[in-house]
Formats: sequence, structure tokens, C-alpha cells
Amino acid sequence: MIERVPCKTVEKAARQKLAERGVTIEAIAEIVYDLQKPYAENLDMASCIESTDAVLTKREIQHAILVGVELDELAEKGMLSEPLLSMVKQDEGLFGVDETIALGSVFGFGSIAVTTFGYLDKQKVGIIDELDKRKEQVHTFLDDLVASIAASASARLAHRIRDIEENRRLVDIRKREEEDLIG
Repeated sequence: MIERVPCKTVEKAARQKLAERGVTIEAIAEIVYDLQKPYAENLDMASCIESTDAVLTKREIQHAILVGVELDELAEKGMLSEPLLSMVKQDEGLFGVDETIALGSVFGFGSIAVTTFGYLDKQKVGIIDELDKRKEQVHTFLDDLVASIAASASARLAHRIRDIEENRRLVDIRKREEEDLIG
């Protein structure tokens, strides 16, 4: 019988894959800050980092990172069969599987995360744009995954800000956020 992989092992591996590909929590949090600043005058970077970090504890996000980065790396090594190899290496516009995997991971954070992901996928801001332009590596999946993490963290933060504005008890806010992290 195959042993289950412990959650902490999966989370560590996903975070390590991001770091190996040059993606930091801070770089993603900068996108979150830019997205939320127009709606929250007292927003600070620490809140954006905290929200990004919390999103990375979600299993579905971790799984998407591991699958997507693996496919990017296999494409770099020429280890995918044709025509998949060519489609992934050139980030074929009609391919769409990269967006599908990334989009699947934002559903846990509501419609605001879904629409924000679409915006980030088209606008390619910050580290997303940098990944898209790095031609020495393949980032067909990773740029979309980073967009999904930023969109999810932004949506999570937007909900938290509203809860605070409505004077919800911190214990209730944390309970709901912990429930949101299941999956």
C-alpha cells in the first residue's frame, strides 16, 4: 500500500517550486497590494503578505503548483511528447489547459477571485509579466498559477477588510478563514 504524502510535505514542496522558479511571496503580495489599495486606504504590505501566505496553505493551490511547474520543467527538458511539447513551450494561445488548472484553484475564494484571475491573466502585471517574458525558461503554467494565487489572496483580503469594516469579531473572521482553507 502506498503511503499518503503528509500535507506539510506537499506545502513545503509547492513553496520550494515557487522559490526555485524565482517567485517570492512578496512579489505576489505586491500584486495583491496594487489590486486592493484603491479599495482600502489603510492597506499595508504585511496584510498582503499574510493573505498570500495563507492562500499557499490551501491544498488545491499546492497541487496546482506542483503539477503546473512540473509540466513547465518537463517542457524545458523536451520530455513531453509532440504536439504537447510544442504547445507548452510556445505557450500556444488556444491551449488553455494552463488557465484551466489555475482557474480551478481560485474557485474556493469566490467570484471576485475568478474575475480578478481573468484580469491578471490578460494584464500580466508584476512577477506575472516577468515570468511571461523569461524566455530561457518555460512558464506556460507558472504565470497563470501566480495569477491565481494573487487573485485568491486579493479576494481573501477583500472579504477580510469588509468583515473588519462591519465590526465582525476577529474570532469569527478567523474561523471563517480557516474553513475557507479546507481543500
